[in-house]
Amino acid sequence: MRPQTGLSVSALGEEFRSAREARSLSLSDVAERLHIRSVYLAAIEDEDWHVIGAPVYVRGFMRTYARFLGLDPEAAVARFSATVPAGTPAAAAPRAAAANAGEKRSGERSSPSLAAVLSIVVAVLVVLFVGYEFYQYKTGAPAGAPVAEGSAPQAADGGSPAADASAEPADSLAAIPPVAPSPAAAVKRGLTVRVTETSWLRVTVDGTVVLEGTLPAGTAKSFKGKVADLRVGNAGGVKIAVNGKTLGPLGASGDVVERRYVLTGE
Repeated sequence: MRPQTGLSVSALGEEFRSAREARSLSLSDVAERLHIRSVYLAAIEDEDWHVIGAPVYVRGFMRTYARFLGLDPEAAVARFSATVPAGTPAAAAPRAAAANAGEKRSGERSSPSLAAVLSIVVAVLVVLFVGYEFYQYKTGAPAGAPVAEGSAPQAADGGSPAADASAEPADSLAAIPPVAPSPAAAVKRGLTVRVTETSWLRVTVDGTVVLEGTLPAGTAKSFKGKVADLRVGNAGGVKIAVNGKTLGPLGASGDVVERRYVLTGE
């Protein structure tokens, strides 16, 4: 099917609505297939741009919606851009309260939550513990308390261990390395996000927003929990791994995508 062209600025939203109705699809049908909330799709058809927020997000939703309907995505974006006054500052990223009817937050925080801080502290402690055990293994020192130089451990009867034929040689104890935690025992449950192109994103874990903002390329973040909701403003610039399995980019560059993942494993 060749993309439809000829979108006029005044009828831009109506073109989207007509194309959807021609396919006998409801807004809910499209929202389920594209993973875009129906409130944003309705905003495009009503040309109610402030519901979506910043122009960059409007363009991302519009491209995805246009491709699905068989419209020319770049022509639609060009018509929309003609309605945006030059120098218009970018609005704040769409909030969850605008997308979920009946669900309102008392405030949005861009700083890390307490759960994120605690996760970082736990991770640091684990690294320190593993490093200490590895150091003990490399130096060959036993994990127990050191014996003072020049003194010999006493047997139960007060004699020297060397005099007790049944006593285990001290060298055999030193030769047994401490057991270091195996990498396979590491926690597998979690979500890892790697940014390859600058992108805005928001991560919600178990109902709590743990990260929100624009991240530069090269950024990597990991999150733990039961359920993670991820929303990105540039799907082609974000790669993810869920429960240790790499899934790759979430979509094309410029697309706005929302996903939910159940974080399982031991």
